[in-house]
Amino acid sequence: MFNKLCIIGVGLIGGSVAKAARANGLAKTIVGYGREQDMFNLQTAKRLGVIDEFYIDSVGWVSDSVTQQNADTHVGLRLSPNPTYAIEQAVQNADCVLIATPVASIEAIFTQLKPFWSKDTIYTDVGSTKGSVIAAAERVFGVVPDNLVPAHPIAGAEQSGVEAALVDLFFHKRLIITPAKCANPAAVQTIKAFWQGQGALVSVMDAQHHDSILAATSHLPHILAFALVDMLGHKDEQTEIFKYAAGGFRDFTRIASSDPLMWKDICAANKQEILPLIEQLRAELAKIHGLLVNDDYQQLFSTFAYAKSARQRFLNQFEVPIMSKSITFHIQNGGKLQGEARVPGDKSMSHRSIMLGSLAEGVTHVKGFLEAEDALATLQAFRDMGVEIEGPVNGELTIHGVGKHGLKKPEGDLYLGNSGTSMRLLSGLLAGQLFNSVLTGDKSLSGRPMKRVTEPLALMGADIKTTEKGTAPLVITGKAGQLQGIDYLMPMASAQVKSCLILAGLYAQGETSVTEPAPTRDHTERMLAGFSYPVKQEDSKVTVTADGKLTAADIDVPSDISSAAFFLVGASIAEGSDLLLKHVGINPTRTGVIDILRLMGANIEVLNEREVGGEPVADLHVVYSPLKGIDIPEDLVPLAIDEFPVLFVAAACAKGQTRLSGAEELRVKESDRIQVMADGLQILGVDAVPTADGMIIQGGGNIGGGTVTSHGDHRIAMAFSIAGLRASAPITVLDCANVNTSFPEFKDLVKNLGLDLVCEES
Repeated sequence: MFNKLCIIGVGLIGGSVAKAARANGLAKTIVGYGREQDMFNLQTAKRLGVIDEFYIDSVGWVSDSVTQQNADTHVGLRLSPNPTYAIEQAVQNADCVLIATPVASIEAIFTQLKPFWSKDTIYTDVGSTKGSVIAAAERVFGVVPDNLVPAHPIAGAEQSGVEAALVDLFFHKRLIITPAKCANPAAVQTIKAFWQGQGALVSVMDAQHHDSILAATSHLPHILAFALVDMLGHKDEQTEIFKYAAGGFRDFTRIASSDPLMWKDICAANKQEILPLIEQLRAELAKIHGLLVNDDYQQLFSTFAYAKSARQRFLNQFEVPIMSKSITFHIQNGGKLQGEARVPGDKSMSHRSIMLGSLAEGVTHVKGFLEAEDALATLQAFRDMGVEIEGPVNGELTIHGVGKHGLKKPEGDLYLGNSGTSMRLLSGLLAGQLFNSVLTGDKSLSGRPMKRVTEPLALMGADIKTTEKGTAPLVITGKAGQLQGIDYLMPMASAQVKSCLILAGLYAQGETSVTEPAPTRDHTERMLAGFSYPVKQEDSKVTVTADGKLTAADIDVPSDISSAAFFLVGASIAEGSDLLLKHVGINPTRTGVIDILRLMGANIEVLNEREVGGEPVADLHVVYSPLKGIDIPEDLVPLAIDEFPVLFVAAACAKGQTRLSGAEELRVKESDRIQVMADGLQILGVDAVPTADGMIIQGGGNIGGGTVTSHGDHRIAMAFSIAGLRASAPITVLDCANVNTSFPEFKDLVKNLGLDLVCEES
């Protein structure tokens, strides 16, 4: 990219740029330039091969008559008693000059560079304030040169000096370019490509916007860390304080180990952005002080809960795309499933236990709660709305219900991660509140259709705005007391749509009735009844009104049959398997997977049937049995909608043809499960033909090996893992991180039962 790169200030940042530029082939020759006091650092950089040569501003340090001995000592050094000559030589014929000095010295550097400023050179910097850089350029040059492209890599380390430089310091880190309006687009593009070549994630914004963001996310936290240590360090008992300080103190104050001179300069350069933030922080501390004085611990909890949620949104929305680990499953072919196990709690019921427990009056205790990301997203959303929830600890939590009208306006958006259930059900519940709210999610959730809930909600008078594509974020205007009950005939069977409208009906005038074309899971109706809320059911119609209250109840969440399905199929297809799955929910609206497998010839026994908290539960005993292909009855499709990815694997192992129709909903799940499963099965050598609403699979042949991708869909990843039990060669499944959204224990549990699965994180 550059024949000659000149770096002014070869410390941690400048040295890391040089290392990365050399390692990635971004510069043929790299030279350094510094002051007299930088001599040792530049010598070290030359010795380590970080730079090829360097020049020193040597006034008052060395005369013209440099001895040969001295010259030999300072290999690679270009000496001159005239600093003007030194910088002239350093930048001569350079394609790029990068200034990596403290922000306070930028204007002096510009002044030195001005006589030798070349239109053929691109100039850039790495300072953490950008308005000051542009202002300095205006003072020195009169206008901002069009070949000056200010930039700021958001990366660093506690150590300083070129010896601490890292070749990957900027890899997968944010880099912000802040060009002036007059900047040459070609120069901006070149600097962007230079940083992208080092692996940085580049954004472009104006300097003021940059400075306001960094003031809040970097400069203020450093000030807080310095201030806290300064306060505690001046106490008489400082020895005792620091002696017993725990890891939290160390982590919070780590950045107070940064260079105080540098941070003094940064604060001075960005004072106008920092001062208002200090005032806001002062007001926030005063608020917390008042809550403590007044013993208002519920509001204190709400404040802390919102902060926790806001930080998690930061991690999910910003760090995850940058720093999250990619997870790949490697499955050795063969094996069998033997023993007994209890899979995690039912996800659908875990969601609803939080929602209805929060709306109940009194304290609800929950056992068997699924501690996976989707259910935890629902939990955090209700904490954000002022509900005190203790736990979960080992699947147990305590919900201090606030009553049907006790939710409070969240201080920010409600981030729901990857959970479509959370978003669709909450849209109904929040439509009738006194406050406005915004529902957001990750990239996958933000691409899923929401009109199938927002359109019927609009018929009730709800005001919910989506994107033009009908996707999240959902902007909900609370219509407390204004919703009207409707009699809604669902065009497609969906438990999420049904539950959304039922929850909205709790706040609507008159009756809200939902009629479904085929049975779907009825956990919402059952759990409402468990909380003593009146629900009327007539055949396929469910009716609720706003005339009722929820009374706290204890909930024991059974194991999730959707999670059990992977093991039911695995034991059915792998010869020699004999498996007992304990305490599995067998709600008749959820047992389609058992019915379908039995029609295919699976040997599944339902043992020890009982009822727990209004939900039927049993132990499931399954042993290997040869399967045969079938036409899957359409009336069973809604009862097994989430289990079809692994049922497709069962069909691939069955003798003869299996045909699925009436399952168009599979195309709008976490992925297009029809197409993604067909693509993967074809890679593994299975004759699988996708149709508009299902799939035709010619089974009985061998499942081969190969590499498939889950497209971030947890059920796809687990289904292809189970396929390894019947594969003739190893299977690799890419993009498996989202297994943690529903079944984080899957990889360990399936290994313990007999599948050779290795989880690789990178």
